Amino acid sequence: MNILLLGGGGREHALAWKIAQSKHCSALFIGPGNAGTTAFGTNLPVDPSDFPAVRKACLENLIQMVVVGPEEPLVKGIVDYFASDASISHIPVIGPSASAARLEGSKAFSKQFMMKHGIPTAKYKEFDAGQFIEGSEYVKTHSLPVVLKADGLAAGKGVIICNSHIEAMAEFELMLQQDKFGEAGRRIVVEEFLDGIELSVFVLTDGDNYVLLPEAKDYKKIGEGDKGPNTGGMGAVSPVPFADNEFMLKVKERIVEPTIRGLKAEGIDYRGFIFIGLIKVDEEPMVIEYNCRLGDPETEVVIPRLKNDLVDLLQAVADKKLHERTIQIDSRAAATMVAVSRGYPGIYEKGFPITGLDADYEDSLIFHSGTQMEKDTVVTNGGRVLCVTSYAGSLQDAIRKSMDVLTHIDFDGIYFRRDIGYEFL
Repeated sequence: MNILLLGGGGREHALAWKIAQSKHCSALFIGPGNAGTTAFGTNLPVDPSDFPAVRKACLENLIQMVVVGPEEPLVKGIVDYFASDASISHIPVIGPSASAARLEGSKAFSKQFMMKHGIPTAKYKEFDAGQFIEGSEYVKTHSLPVVLKADGLAAGKGVIICNSHIEAMAEFELMLQQDKFGEAGRRIVVEEFLDGIELSVFVLTDGDNYVLLPEAKDYKKIGEGDKGPNTGGMGAVSPVPFADNEFMLKVKERIVEPTIRGLKAEGIDYRGFIFIGLIKVDEEPMVIEYNCRLGDPETEVVIPRLKNDLVDLLQAVADKKLHERTIQIDSRAAATMVAVSRGYPGIYEKGFPITGLDADYEDSLIFHSGTQMEKDTVVTNGGRVLCVTSYAGSLQDAIRKSMDVLTHIDFDGIYFRRDIGYEFL
């Protein structure tokens, strides 16, 4: 079948690499893709959130399945858009409807959903601009640290952990009264801080049934030792050593299954990925957040460990036959390290040539994030530029391999964290 993959980051490069291996994929199109995705299909100059342009691309290229990488088109309703248009309604779109995507698109909605369905999460209250005084008093007396979350999408940067009341008050004002996060920050969730170790669990569901993909742990801080501001992600590892069978049974029984049941109870037909951001607190799993798609850079370690034909799984989602599939996982560990531009996550420059991409690195994969072609040269085109994922018999060896490959890749201002997976070494 002809498949259209929407997105242009490292997640989409990893998905393109996997989809292109499928016996069910005759042609792959990526919109907009990056310099790396051209190895697996045809890049199209399509904005994933420009639904008429996506429709046009589907009709022109006889697309038979659409796979949505990023969250924005899902939250904006691309699934509903396809369902409402007779010319494209026959094309399955892998992802949730706008109503279901509120799990990610609205922190307030997701917290309400968890409370309603008995899913363990941190205590919270929510405030809008009209409740500024009430919210200020609440923040002023909240136990520390206190977590402030923009309700809407903020490119992975809408969560602030405050260690003093002065900082919390200042951030609360910046978010609600000075539009720090724009529309995304019109409502703020104020949440208790959970002290523990995080991991990400990935669910694929057809609305009735589900399978679990390999779990992962990502690293969001820019600096080594988890210092500095949050980024979109600086690296990830899979498997997660503490996520043993006993812990994952708790995750399935207390979080995954109540989530699937809750969506059905709400009358939401959810078909696609659910990324559950968890934290282990005193051996118990609790939910930090939901995302309505795969994570980045977690995808770059999760998908390489998935041995199944991905398109076969996605077709089972569309056909509501996921209960007929069994997940097969590569027993090797995988570790990815992200190389970013100088200045990221702040101001950075683009357009620097990248060297070292053409060498043959055994048991390692290079996934592009922010790259583009200029004539015959791959150049930087984003804050997160690329990542290296390596397989090995242990996490320690996988991490070492990725670091070694990155020492052979170069562009002006390249930076990467050398301590990914540090807790497990």
